[in-house]
Amino acid sequence: MNSSLFTCNRTTHLKIVAVAIVASIVAIATGLYARTGDNVLTARAETGAPVLKAGKPVNYSTRDASAIH
Repeated sequence: MNSSLFTCNRTTHLKIVAVAIVASIVAIATGLYARTGDNVLTARAETGAPVLKAGKPVNYSTRDASAIH
């Protein structure tokens, strides 16, 4: 058994590369399946609600000193 990547032989490096490739293919396939599934619930933004506008900025302070902006 090779315990270090610097002293291991060629077959150990090939095994590591093969496992990395298989893991990346599984991750990509899982992502594609999750995205194109028919039973996936998606969030929708409702556009019928009224639009709220931001008011004037308010400063809150616990001291009597003036706030620096």
